[in-house]
Amino acid sequence: MNVKYVSRIIAYTLIVSAVFMAMPLCIALYDGQPGNVLSYLFSMMISLICGFVTLWFTRNHSTTMYAQEGFAATGLSWMIISIFGALPFTLSGEIPSYIDALFEIVSGFTTTGSSILTDIEALSRCHLYWRSFSHWLGGMGMLVFLLAVIPQAKKNDGVGIYLMRAESPGPSVGKFTPHLRHTALILYSLYILLTILCIIFLLVGGMPVFDSLCIAFGTAGTGGFGILNDSMASYSPYLQSVVTVFMFLFGINFNLYFLLLLGQFKAVFKNEELKAYLLIFGSSIILITLNIFKSVGSVGEALHHAAFQVSSIMTTTGFATVDFELWPAFSKGILFMLMFVGACAGSTGGGLKVARILLLGKSIKRNTSNALHPRRVSIVRMDGRIVDDQIMSSTTAYLAIYCLLMLLSFMIISIDNYSLGTNISAVVACFNNIGPGFEMVGATGNFSHFSNLSKLVLTADMLLGRLEIFPLLTLITPDLWSRKR
Repeated sequence: MNVKYVSRIIAYTLIVSAVFMAMPLCIALYDGQPGNVLSYLFSMMISLICGFVTLWFTRNHSTTMYAQEGFAATGLSWMIISIFGALPFTLSGEIPSYIDALFEIVSGFTTTGSSILTDIEALSRCHLYWRSFSHWLGGMGMLVFLLAVIPQAKKNDGVGIYLMRAESPGPSVGKFTPHLRHTALILYSLYILLTILCIIFLLVGGMPVFDSLCIAFGTAGTGGFGILNDSMASYSPYLQSVVTVFMFLFGINFNLYFLLLLGQFKAVFKNEELKAYLLIFGSSIILITLNIFKSVGSVGEALHHAAFQVSSIMTTTGFATVDFELWPAFSKGILFMLMFVGACAGSTGGGLKVARILLLGKSIKRNTSNALHPRRVSIVRMDGRIVDDQIMSSTTAYLAIYCLLMLLSFMIISIDNYSLGTNISAVVACFNNIGPGFEMVGATGNFSHFSNLSKLVLTADMLLGRLEIFPLLTLITPDLWSRKR
């Protein structure tokens, strides 16, 4: 294990996160809140000191990196920036419990959107901005950002793929271009462009500038932290529709946007994952609309709210325009299913990912065929290309660990003795980075009533879900810390 190199990566994430605290600090200064100013100043100072001291002590370092270092750097970086990122909330006294503050910021960085706040509007604007901006940072990934901007990324382009593979969602991760740093730059350029477009459309609809920034950050990162107690319900149908469209767009694999820029339209429209994403998205909207239009009042209104909630849940954003807890069981069942499906691989969304669902379906088909015809050699293809057996086995292993960890989490939080629906949906919502669940943690509920133990378990679930288990799970394995490769 190249401990010095891993430490330097962690140091850079601390420094970058400290720099991004400058904006909420400016908001606190503008609003005349000395307590919040001091909380951000102290948080920035301690983050910068720890970051630069670490860089100084690791200045004589080897640049060798393998999968071990990639997993360690990713898992530890996300944990440490969360630990430091929670400080402003607690130091200001607006979220007195550090465990609650940690839950809130991890929910932000992991783009989950679950909250312990009972009155969101009571939170200062600087904190509302910081929690929403944490969505934007976590959406594409802090380490992908580092690969795009830090000078070392240019020199160590070949080994940075281990960081991207550990942090980026999906069954497999590749490069758009021969140089990884260019790939990271392209990703963030597309991400920034779509975010700016979202902000512009929100401003055109009359949304205040501050609201537009916070909502756009939550939409881009598919996080869903609202700045109003009713999430998106108070905004106009136009603004809700804008968010519906952009949540959908951020749930698409960013590789496809790059292909569109290259003019490879045929490759985009032949993409199996995109087709499945569109099919699940469209059919879910139609089914829910048919199920709720009588109780809502009109087909148009039912279609509007169905489209918003399907887009919100499937992309794991978590915004809400209505209390879907009041919908019929069939519609809630569809939303619950979408919590597992999630968005596309290579997007900012969470969940299992549509690509994994497709691979699991193809795996079942192949195994069934092999059972009937033992001598037949069955090959799994995706988009016309043969899928490597290692990807197939890792997809199956991911599903097994995914189910096991969710079951274990459910058993632990059940100690709090809340209802079955509350406990199951809380774990599913956190692990899949959804935000709201059902019953006590539904669209109008929150996670404040859980014990500290349950909050820590759910916090771990959010990190496990965002990093897709392995970068955190490997931290507790002896092989990771071994000097042997």
